[in-house]
Amino acid sequence: MKKNMGSIDKTVRILIAVAIIVLYFTHQISDTIAIIGLVLSGIFILTSFISFCPLYLPFGISTRKKE
Repeated sequence: MKKNMGSIDKTVRILIAVAIIVLYFTHQISDTIAIIGLVLSGIFILTSFISFCPLYLPFGISTRKKE
């Protein structure tokens, strides 16, 4: 598994995940939207920590700086 996410991409994903979690705990979102948002937040956090996004593979996208 080759890393394909840069630091800005990871930061943006974590910020979006935190925002969704805050919206959930402040009861701004609920029901199906909340479940979908929390699952999406979990995926964003997981992919940020492992620096790999499987959806980038088929398109050949990489936001990581070239070494």
